[in-house]
Amino acid sequence: MGVLAVEINVLGSLFLSHENKQYMMASKRASVVLSLLALSPGVPIAFDQLVDELWAEQRMVNPRNALQANIGRLRKLLESVAGEKGSDLLRTVNSGYLLDVPANAVDAHRFLALADTGADLVRRDPAGAIVALEAALGLWRGPALMDACDGLRCRIQAAHLEERRITAYEDLTAAKLAVDAARVSVSELRQLAAEHSERERLSELLMLALYRDGRQTEALEVFHGARRRLAGDLGLEPGRALHRAYQAILQHDDTLGEPRRALVPAGRAS
Repeated sequence: MGVLAVEINVLGSLFLSHENKQYMMASKRASVVLSLLALSPGVPIAFDQLVDELWAEQRMVNPRNALQANIGRLRKLLESVAGEKGSDLLRTVNSGYLLDVPANAVDAHRFLALADTGADLVRRDPAGAIVALEAALGLWRGPALMDACDGLRCRIQAAHLEERRITAYEDLTAAKLAVDAARVSVSELRQLAAEHSERERLSELLMLALYRDGRQTEALEVFHGARRRLAGDLGLEPGRALHRAYQAILQHDDTLGEPRRALVPAGRAS
């Protein structure tokens, strides 16, 4: 892959980068426009969608003129960063505007591609999955689209990216458990399972990590805690996967792998 004219980073605060230099956005509205266009590079975004994202609850005398002013500012910034004509990178099309950059110029799209690759490798090549998923999660610097979340479309896309972020973490944890359970941070996994109590897979992975660490009682308590939260918050019972993990831990099922044994102090061995 050749050098990209410009890279757009939305997994945290919004900034542009080119040849190891970073360029922050000065305009809030221009940030919103760029974020929305960057989420669908190469795809036209209609004038009305952009106007609605910027001024949904406001009455504007001439919203298209106001939008064009923000487009002009963006083109100047893109041109100064990339050294290419701003109108070539941010093109006017019949129904709106199009950001003419490859998908891999946007960190969110690189994240999604790496997350998909990692998810596909978890079962057949967990070591390879770890490499891809750590690279994917390493692209995050903070909440997705944090500078552009006032509009509905950006809020929806941010929620989708955050969902994929947790799924990638789950896949990474599963891959680490398959390679070496000691590589899993139980405290981090426990915190995420508490923050996202509706995600039973996190609780299941925490149970397995605790069991593999020789902490069967704690693993079983995770199930009971998840059961209480699901019943109290949603009126639901844990799903089949969580029940199967619970039964397997009770029975010391061989499919769970060998739990870590406590070290015998020197001089105490028989």
